Amino acid sequence: MGTHTQQVILVTGASSGIGHDTVLELAARGHRVYAAARRTELMEPLREHGITPLKLDVTDDASMQACVKAVLDAEGRIDVLVNNAGYGYFGAVENVTLDEARRQLEVNVFGLARMSQLVLPTMRRQGRGRIVNISSIAGRSVIYFGGWYHVSKYSVEALSDAMRMELKPFGIDVVKIEPGAIKTDWGLIAARHLRESSAGTVYEDAGSRWADAMQWGYSSPYLSQPRVITRAICRAVESRRPRTRYLTGRFSHLMLAAHTLLPARWWDAMMRSTSRQLKIEN
Repeated sequence: MGTHTQQVILVTGASSGIGHDTVLELAARGHRVYAAARRTELMEPLREHGITPLKLDVTDDASMQACVKAVLDAEGRIDVLVNNAGYGYFGAVENVTLDEARRQLEVNVFGLARMSQLVLPTMRRQGRGRIVNISSIAGRSVIYFGGWYHVSKYSVEALSDAMRMELKPFGIDVVKIEPGAIKTDWGLIAARHLRESSAGTVYEDAGSRWADAMQWGYSSPYLSQPRVITRAICRAVESRRPRTRYLTGRFSHLMLAAHTLLPARWWDAMMRSTSRQLKIEN
């Protein structure tokens, strides 16, 4: 696997955002790209770029099996799986229903794990392959009201590390992409979820302030564009010897350094005070 080799690549969560940008870039680089997501109608225009849309629901095992089978039937191999599907639901741990928490884990963790299970027999027979897991800085630090989302991303970190050790003897690389704050709709959707889960509860005031802060932050012109993550994914896909993790996006290194170096109570206080400060300033 290398920069000049055409590869068969399956990308999940490809109907919008980083996934959509990624499949376009990988196709432009000459790869055989399959874009998978629930809403296939949003991906039909991708056919003009030589990309094949596939229906995929990462909470439905039959859907996942059918998706992988479709690629294997057409190509006979899968060289790279990019596990990009995921979403964020913010809210106090007390408020978020366990059904919603389970759904977030189904999408962000178990869907990723099952898709990996389904491609691994083929990759082992090939004697090579690569799995690129889209994790997050949220898998290495925790912010206000992000409890269940952070649980899911910390899980992705742990699974990726375990898979990397297990699969190396078979010639299969496992790579983590760890975006910081990226200018997509993700933060705006997460803020809406936070308002919904906090409404009418003892957390409503604090949740509303933090949602305001998230909306302000994700509307900022200073955030990195999705293209930054797309480039990191392409490097992970095409490098002969990829790094184990790609931490990328503006402020990501600074945030991790602060989370690591600050005493836990200082970090907690900073998170609680940030929303109040941003509300005053804006």
